[in-house]
Formats: sequence, structure tokens, C-alpha cells
Amino acid sequence: MNTQPMMVNMLRRAGQMALNALLPPRCLKCGAVVGDPGLLCAGCWESLSFLAPPCCAACGYPFEFAMGEGALCAACLRERPPYERARAVLRYDEASRDIVLALKHGDRTDVAPALARWMARAGRELLAEADLMVPVPMHRLRLFLRRYNQAALLALALAKLTGVPAAVDLLLRRRATPPQGRLGAAARRRNVEGAFALRPERAEMIAGRRVLLIDDVLTTGATAAACARVLLRAGAESVDVLVLAQVVRPSS
Repeated sequence: MNTQPMMVNMLRRAGQMALNALLPPRCLKCGAVVGDPGLLCAGCWESLSFLAPPCCAACGYPFEFAMGEGALCAACLRERPPYERARAVLRYDEASRDIVLALKHGDRTDVAPALARWMARAGRELLAEADLMVPVPMHRLRLFLRRYNQAALLALALAKLTGVPAAVDLLLRRRATPPQGRLGAAARRRNVEGAFALRPERAEMIAGRRVLLIDDVLTTGATAAACARVLLRAGAESVDVLVLAQVVRPSS
């Protein structure tokens, strides 16, 4: 009987216990001590709004009750996005903002693996069908200032969890678009129009592939739609979107 794997697991657990004793794991949101790395305390867990079916078949907008298979929200009935499906872990609100901003602006790159585990559960159907993951890119100047692309970190962590390959340099942002935080839906579309392109030397990776676009937050879907159009023009069979958090506004 080969006992080596058992010994490796025992040593790994012992090492983790020793590390936890020296540096107790902290809640991803508030910093309170928790039992294991990558967890939330009970209070923070209860404060978050996790998104789940029933939802719009296209954009993932949550429904209060089941509307039937393939049901679309009002916005997607008016104009369906170019991507097939978008799914998110959390509603982006006051409770989830700290987690998102810690990764995006707070240099908390260490939380990416834990957040990727949440995304793997929320997007398991999309991941099961995906051939390739592609993160939404940052402009090179913004990347230089921030030092990392949070969408790429999430994609790499998901690739490690699921085995779906991630091409973090396949898309590029050709111009530095102004921040979109205060822009409405129409202004966001204009802001990102023509902003994204495919690296010519990587174009062969796309043709006939089912691509899963990865980002941190889905707001109006303008950025995801712009990236999806680039990928579809390059020959992608389909594009889905998986994000950490989604802004949920009343559907009209």
C-alpha cells in the first residue's frame, strides 16, 4: 500500500495548522478571525446577497420567481446582448463593495483564489462548456499604475481550480477609457466603443472556441458586450461572461 499521498496530506494539514497558529486566517470582508483561510465570518456571510436562479437566461438579472426556461428580463427582451449568458456570484451593493474594492484597488491579491472558488460554483455550467477563459484587459498605463489586472488574477485562479485554460493576454485595451463609475448605460457604451482588440498573433486561439469572459463587476454590460463582439468577430463559437459581482437595478 502506497502511504506517500497520505503522508503528504498529513504534512500539508500540519503545516496549515502551524501557519494558522502564527497568522490566524481572517474574514475576507471584515478581518475577524475565522477557522480557515478564504472564509467569511457569520455576520459578513449573512450580509451578502448571493445571486442564484431563477434569473434572466441572458444577463443573469435575478427574478423573484421562476419565469420558465429561457425567460429574459425586460432589458434583454428589448436588446439581447452579444454574449450568450452572464452569471455573477454576488449582488454589488454596500455589503459586497469592500470585497470587490479590496481586490480591485486595495492590493489584496491574496483573496483572488478564495473569490475564484465562489465564481467556480456560481459559474459551473458556463465553465463546464468553456474551452478558454479570457479576462477583460486593462490599458497598459493603468496596468502599470495598479501593477496587476484583477480580472486576470481571477481567471488564473479559476484555471488552476477547473483546468479550463486562461489566455490573459489575448485581448488588449487599445485606448485608456475614462472611469465608468459615474456614467450611464448609453455613455458607457460610447466610452468603450472600439476600445478593445484581439492580439493578431493569438487570433488562432479563438476560432470555433467557446470563450468565457472573466471580470470583477458587471454593471450595464457595456464592457462585456464590447469584448464579446471582438471575440465573435474573430470566430469564437460563443461567449459567456462570469463575474464576481453584478449591479442589479430595477428592470423596466
